[in-house]
Amino acid sequence: MKIASVNSAERGETDRLLTTVAQQLGDRGHALAGIVKVLEHESTFDNGCDMKVRVLPAGPDIQITQNLGVGSDACRLDPSAIADAVAQVESGALEGAELFILNKFGPEEASGRGFCAVIGAAIEQGIPVLVGVGAGGKAAFDDFTGGLAQSVNPDESAILDWFKD
Repeated sequence: MKIASVNSAERGETDRLLTTVAQQLGDRGHALAGIVKVLEHESTFDNGCDMKVRVLPAGPDIQITQNLGVGSDACRLDPSAIADAVAQVESGALEGAELFILNKFGPEEASGRGFCAVIGAAIEQGIPVLVGVGAGGKAAFDDFTGGLAQSVNPDESAILDWFKD
C-alpha cells in the first residue's frame, strides 16, 4: 500500500501543489485519476470560499460549493456536487491509473463518505494515493489509513520523488 498526505500551513498551497503536480505528471504522459482544485476559478462569493474541482485526467470541472448567502457560517460544501464528483471519478478509469490524487480529505471523507470507497479501490488495485490533508482532518485521515500513510513535504520535488519511489 502506497498512500501519502501533503499539508502546507500556507493557505491554498496544498491545492496549488497537487494541481501543479497533476499537470506536470499528466504532461509527462502519466495516467491519473481523482480530483484537483481548479486554480483559475475566481470565487463569486463575498468571502472567497467558492471552489471548483477538476476530475482527472481532463475534466469535467464541478463546482462543489454552494452560496448560502451573506452572513451564513454553515458548511458551504454541496453534498450533491461532491457525490457527482465521486461518481465521475468512479466511472472514470481507475484501471490503468498510475496515481490517484484527492485534493482534500474533508468532512465527507472524515465521516466515511465522499471519496473513501474510491481511495480503497485504488489501494486494492495497487495505485498509489496522494491526498491533501489539512490540520483539521489529520486525525480522521490517520484513523482512516490506520496510521500507515506517509507524510510528504509540501514541495513539488518531494511529491514527485515520492511518486517515483
